[in-house]
Amino acid sequence: MNLSTRERLNHFYARFNGDDHVLIAINADPDAIASAMAVKRLLWRKAASVTIGHVNVIKRPDNLAMVRLLGVKMFHMYTIDPIRYNRFVMVDSQPNHHELLASIRPDVLIDHHPDTGVEAPFRDIRPTYGATATILTEYLKAAKIKPSGKLATGLFLAIKIDTSNFERQTQIEDVRAFQHVFKYANIALVRRIEQAELQRDFLKYFQKALAEKRFRKDRVFVHLGQVVNPDVCVLIADFFMRLESVTWSIVSGFYNKKLIIIFRNDGIRKNAGKVVRNMFCALGAAGGHKSAARAEIPVDALRGIENPADDKKVLNWLIRDFEKKMMPASRRTTKK
Repeated sequence: MNLSTRERLNHFYARFNGDDHVLIAINADPDAIASAMAVKRLLWRKAASVTIGHVNVIKRPDNLAMVRLLGVKMFHMYTIDPIRYNRFVMVDSQPNHHELLASIRPDVLIDHHPDTGVEAPFRDIRPTYGATATILTEYLKAAKIKPSGKLATGLFLAIKIDTSNFERQTQIEDVRAFQHVFKYANIALVRRIEQAELQRDFLKYFQKALAEKRFRKDRVFVHLGQVVNPDVCVLIADFFMRLESVTWSIVSGFYNKKLIIIFRNDGIRKNAGKVVRNMFCALGAAGGHKSAARAEIPVDALRGIENPADDKKVLNWLIRDFEKKMMPASRRTTKK
């Protein structure tokens, strides 16, 4: 049954009353943070209290800048007593996305990731949308709420980042939502948040990447060894995609007893998400979008690497495995 946004909003509001204490649970990234801000605004004066709880440790400089500059008040889920709350909202995630989310039975579930089949009294899951923030922007418009400058800035960033500047999975609804919040967003704040990507500690990894990169035709491979933050792999993978001749950028590093592998491609020939799932789903978590994907493999599950502590051997393994999987099936078949 296709419902209008106004009808969806009415069903959303029907889940709450003025005595409710609401916990919004998120895996904090720009889309989740902005969506939680929007839910909190929608519930202003419609619930007794609204708290935002995040399950992850926020380390990326741009995400930290977003929380600080937009004045987002959040608490780690470890510090929250769920008994204090009688209503639970989950945005931009579903319970099986994180072990701390798995213990929550949401009353409201709003997401743009593929539906995992989790039941909730109110569900609005739209996998074709580029960002959950787009859905919440539609709710704000239906509620005739003009977003504050900080809320609009958060939604602006969320849509911009999750659609990769409208280069990956994007619907006309994402464009319309972006146009709407653009009118109210503080572009100076946007610029300050976007420019906060790099930490001084990251520079040594760029130095290592430039010194030890391997090119295979139009593909670049980098292994960084142990990293202080897996986001540095993302930054370096994005950096190499700026080279004119590069169509694939694959960057890996060890973090928290896992091999983190970041994949970027031009989104023209191959679907990065499908490639990564085919390569690594049997070893760990793997998936993504057409032009961006990620794999996280526990060290104990690594196969084919003689010595994971040897950066060159890890890089050789990654190149060999990737190129084998990318080879046409006719060439992979050994003739007898």
